[in-house]
Amino acid sequence: MKLQQPLWPRFLPTRTVINCATLGALGQRLPAPGTWGSVAGLLYFVVFFYSLGLFGTVVLSVIGIYFAVALCGEAELRMGRKDPGEVILDEFVAMPLCFLGWFQLIHIFPPWVVAVLGFGLFRVFDITKPFGIARLQHLVGGWGVVIDDVAAALATCVVLHLAAALWPLI
Repeated sequence: MKLQQPLWPRFLPTRTVINCATLGALGQRLPAPGTWGSVAGLLYFVVFFYSLGLFGTVVLSVIGIYFAVALCGEAELRMGRKDPGEVILDEFVAMPLCFLGWFQLIHIFPPWVVAVLGFGLFRVFDITKPFGIARLQHLVGGWGVVIDDVAAALATCVVLHLAAALWPLI
């Protein structure tokens, strides 16, 4: 199966595509846009995902990832650059995946600790792209923009759960 860029965003006005992909002023005007996109993603998690279980989080995330792939890929085309730094919808939609199994994590650590650690680890993995995450950026269109952030979020989730499993042994 070959990954393809969704076609429907081609029919949207350029301003709409760019504003969605950059989260407006967050990506276009602030320094360190990826960090601000992650902060917005953390808020997105707290507002929409906090009380969801694993299934609800995965379903809502898959929907968000689909829209992010479509809009980020189209923004790349219209901006004429590969994975522009201003495009931060990818960080935004990936962030909730850091906290899969949230309720298991907050039985071990206070919620604020999990949120801070999750945010910090996600930024480290998103910037450094270890574990082969960097290769994911070579996927076509919006897939390359978004999937590396999804992988960084899942790596964060694994580390958080490993820390929670090992914490009682310390």
